[in-house]
Order: sequence, then C-alpha cells, then structure tokens
Amino acid sequence: MDIKDLLNEKIVTVEMDDSLRVVKEIFDNTNFHHLLVVERGKLYGVISDRDLLKAINPNIGTIRETVQDAAVLNKKVHQIMTRKLITLGLDASFYDVLEIFDQHKVSCIPIVDAEKKALGIISWRDILRAIKSDLDERR
Repeated sequence: MDIKDLLNEKIVTVEMDDSLRVVKEIFDNTNFHHLLVVERGKLYGVISDRDLLKAINPNIGTIRETVQDAAVLNKKVHQIMTRKLITLGLDASFYDVLEIFDQHKVSCIPIVDAEKKALGIISWRDILRAIKSDLDERR
C-alpha cells in the first residue's frame, strides 16, 4: 500500500497566534480532528481536538460558564500545540506509518516535503479505513 493512498490532503491550518476561539470554531463546525500549525507555509506544530479539550473548561458554552472560562479562549495556538512533531515524506511506506503509530503516542502524522511544507496528514482513522477497504476488496 502506497502512502499516497493513505494521505488525506484535506487539511486545515491555523497560525501560531490564532486564538483557541478560532480553533474551537473550526472543530465545532467541521469533522476535522487535527489542525496543522503553519507560518509562512512551513509546518511548526499540530493541535488536536483533544489538546483543545484539555485546555478549556467543559463549562464553556453553558450557563455555568464563567468569565475566566471564556478568557481561556483568548489563549494562542502556540501555547497548547504539539511542537515535537513526527513527520514523514511521500517516500515513506505503509510500514513506516504503522511503526510510528506503534512506537509513539501520536494520533496523526503530518506528511511534509523537504522544506517542511505540509502536503497532507495521516491519522489512525485513515489507517483503519485503508485496512477496511483492503479487506472489502478481498471478499
């Protein structure tokens, strides 16, 4: 299986100084679970829906929301993003992807070119879809 078959080229990016309010709006209104953090086209980090959930109070958006809860949404992406990225290039194999998911506690792998420009992303959901598709074809 080629990495290009797994690659999800539909990516959403944010910048380091975007607020968590922007991130929350994206996650609330899309089916994306990871946002790539870029500056001038270069990948610097990833923020997941779980990163956001850890950073904000569950009372946000409810009648129990306090001023302090709402103020957290003014924090910047760079304050909670994952900076130590594990990335792959288009020349990586399916087994490289599996090894990273097995060896590291990551839920996505950004695919980048030599200049660290994001080309796409592979999540564990993409792996499951590919395996299911392969199994369906074999039936």
